[in-house]
Amino acid sequence: MPRIVRSGLIQAALSEPVTAGVDKIKKSMIDKHVDMIAKAADQGAQVICLQELFYGPYFCAEQDAKWYELTEPVPDGPTVKLMCELSKKHGIVLVVPMYEEDLPGIYYNTAAVIDADGTYLGKFRKIHIPHCAPGFWEKFYFRPGNLGYPVFNTKFGRVAVYICYDRHFPDGARCLGLAGAEIVFNPSATVAGLSEYLWKLEQPAHAVANQYFVGAINRPGFEEPWRIGEFYGQSYFCDPRGQLIAEGSRDGDDIVIADIDLDLIREVRNTWQFFRDRRPETYQSIVQL
Repeated sequence: MPRIVRSGLIQAALSEPVTAGVDKIKKSMIDKHVDMIAKAADQGAQVICLQELFYGPYFCAEQDAKWYELTEPVPDGPTVKLMCELSKKHGIVLVVPMYEEDLPGIYYNTAAVIDADGTYLGKFRKIHIPHCAPGFWEKFYFRPGNLGYPVFNTKFGRVAVYICYDRHFPDGARCLGLAGAEIVFNPSATVAGLSEYLWKLEQPAHAVANQYFVGAINRPGFEEPWRIGEFYGQSYFCDPRGQLIAEGSRDGDDIVIADIDLDLIREVRNTWQFFRDRRPETYQSIVQL
């Protein structure tokens, strides 16, 4: 019997202006996502991933300590607890990207993974942290992740996370494949311009090289007054052959739904024996340099 998993990606424009205040923005975005999660569940989604730092703007457009107020403990903060309740209510797996406080002054770009019965399974912390102009001042806000490349056994399959800038690094993507990931989610905040042409190149390439499904999420719209560029949406799923099987709009909120046949992973791996033919003993220079 085929292992079909209906999966969903949620892209959502900022619902309040950046000037509205941290608490107001956060509440508004959480309320908006609660509604969108319910709509995705009504469409039959079993596994749903939200966009990077889902309950706020992409605040790395500036360097301002006020955005530290968005941090929460994971899993003991109110947002993870709310998402656990929603997971249990709808019977869905949720991947929840948020701003984590580990200790005062120690913050991570994190995604919590919650099983369909509301059980918190663990978290991934973004490994690769960019810091470049204009508008990507991430080292001001985040420490590099220190939890490695976990893969989570959920009710509906083996799920992993690779956040935004991580996607430019194939090494971690390979680690997730070797650890048994079946669906890798990449919640992102990326703007039109320098890297847009890579959006539909790199992640299908990861899917092909590692023979798993990828769900890529990007927020839409401009975030004033920073206007570092247009967040161009176009969230999508691609299969282990690198083919896009569902895609969202460029503009505005969207829920992208795809039926994923996890049995395709075995079929593709039996055709292209990349894992069998690896020569890790020849790759030492990768970690020595």
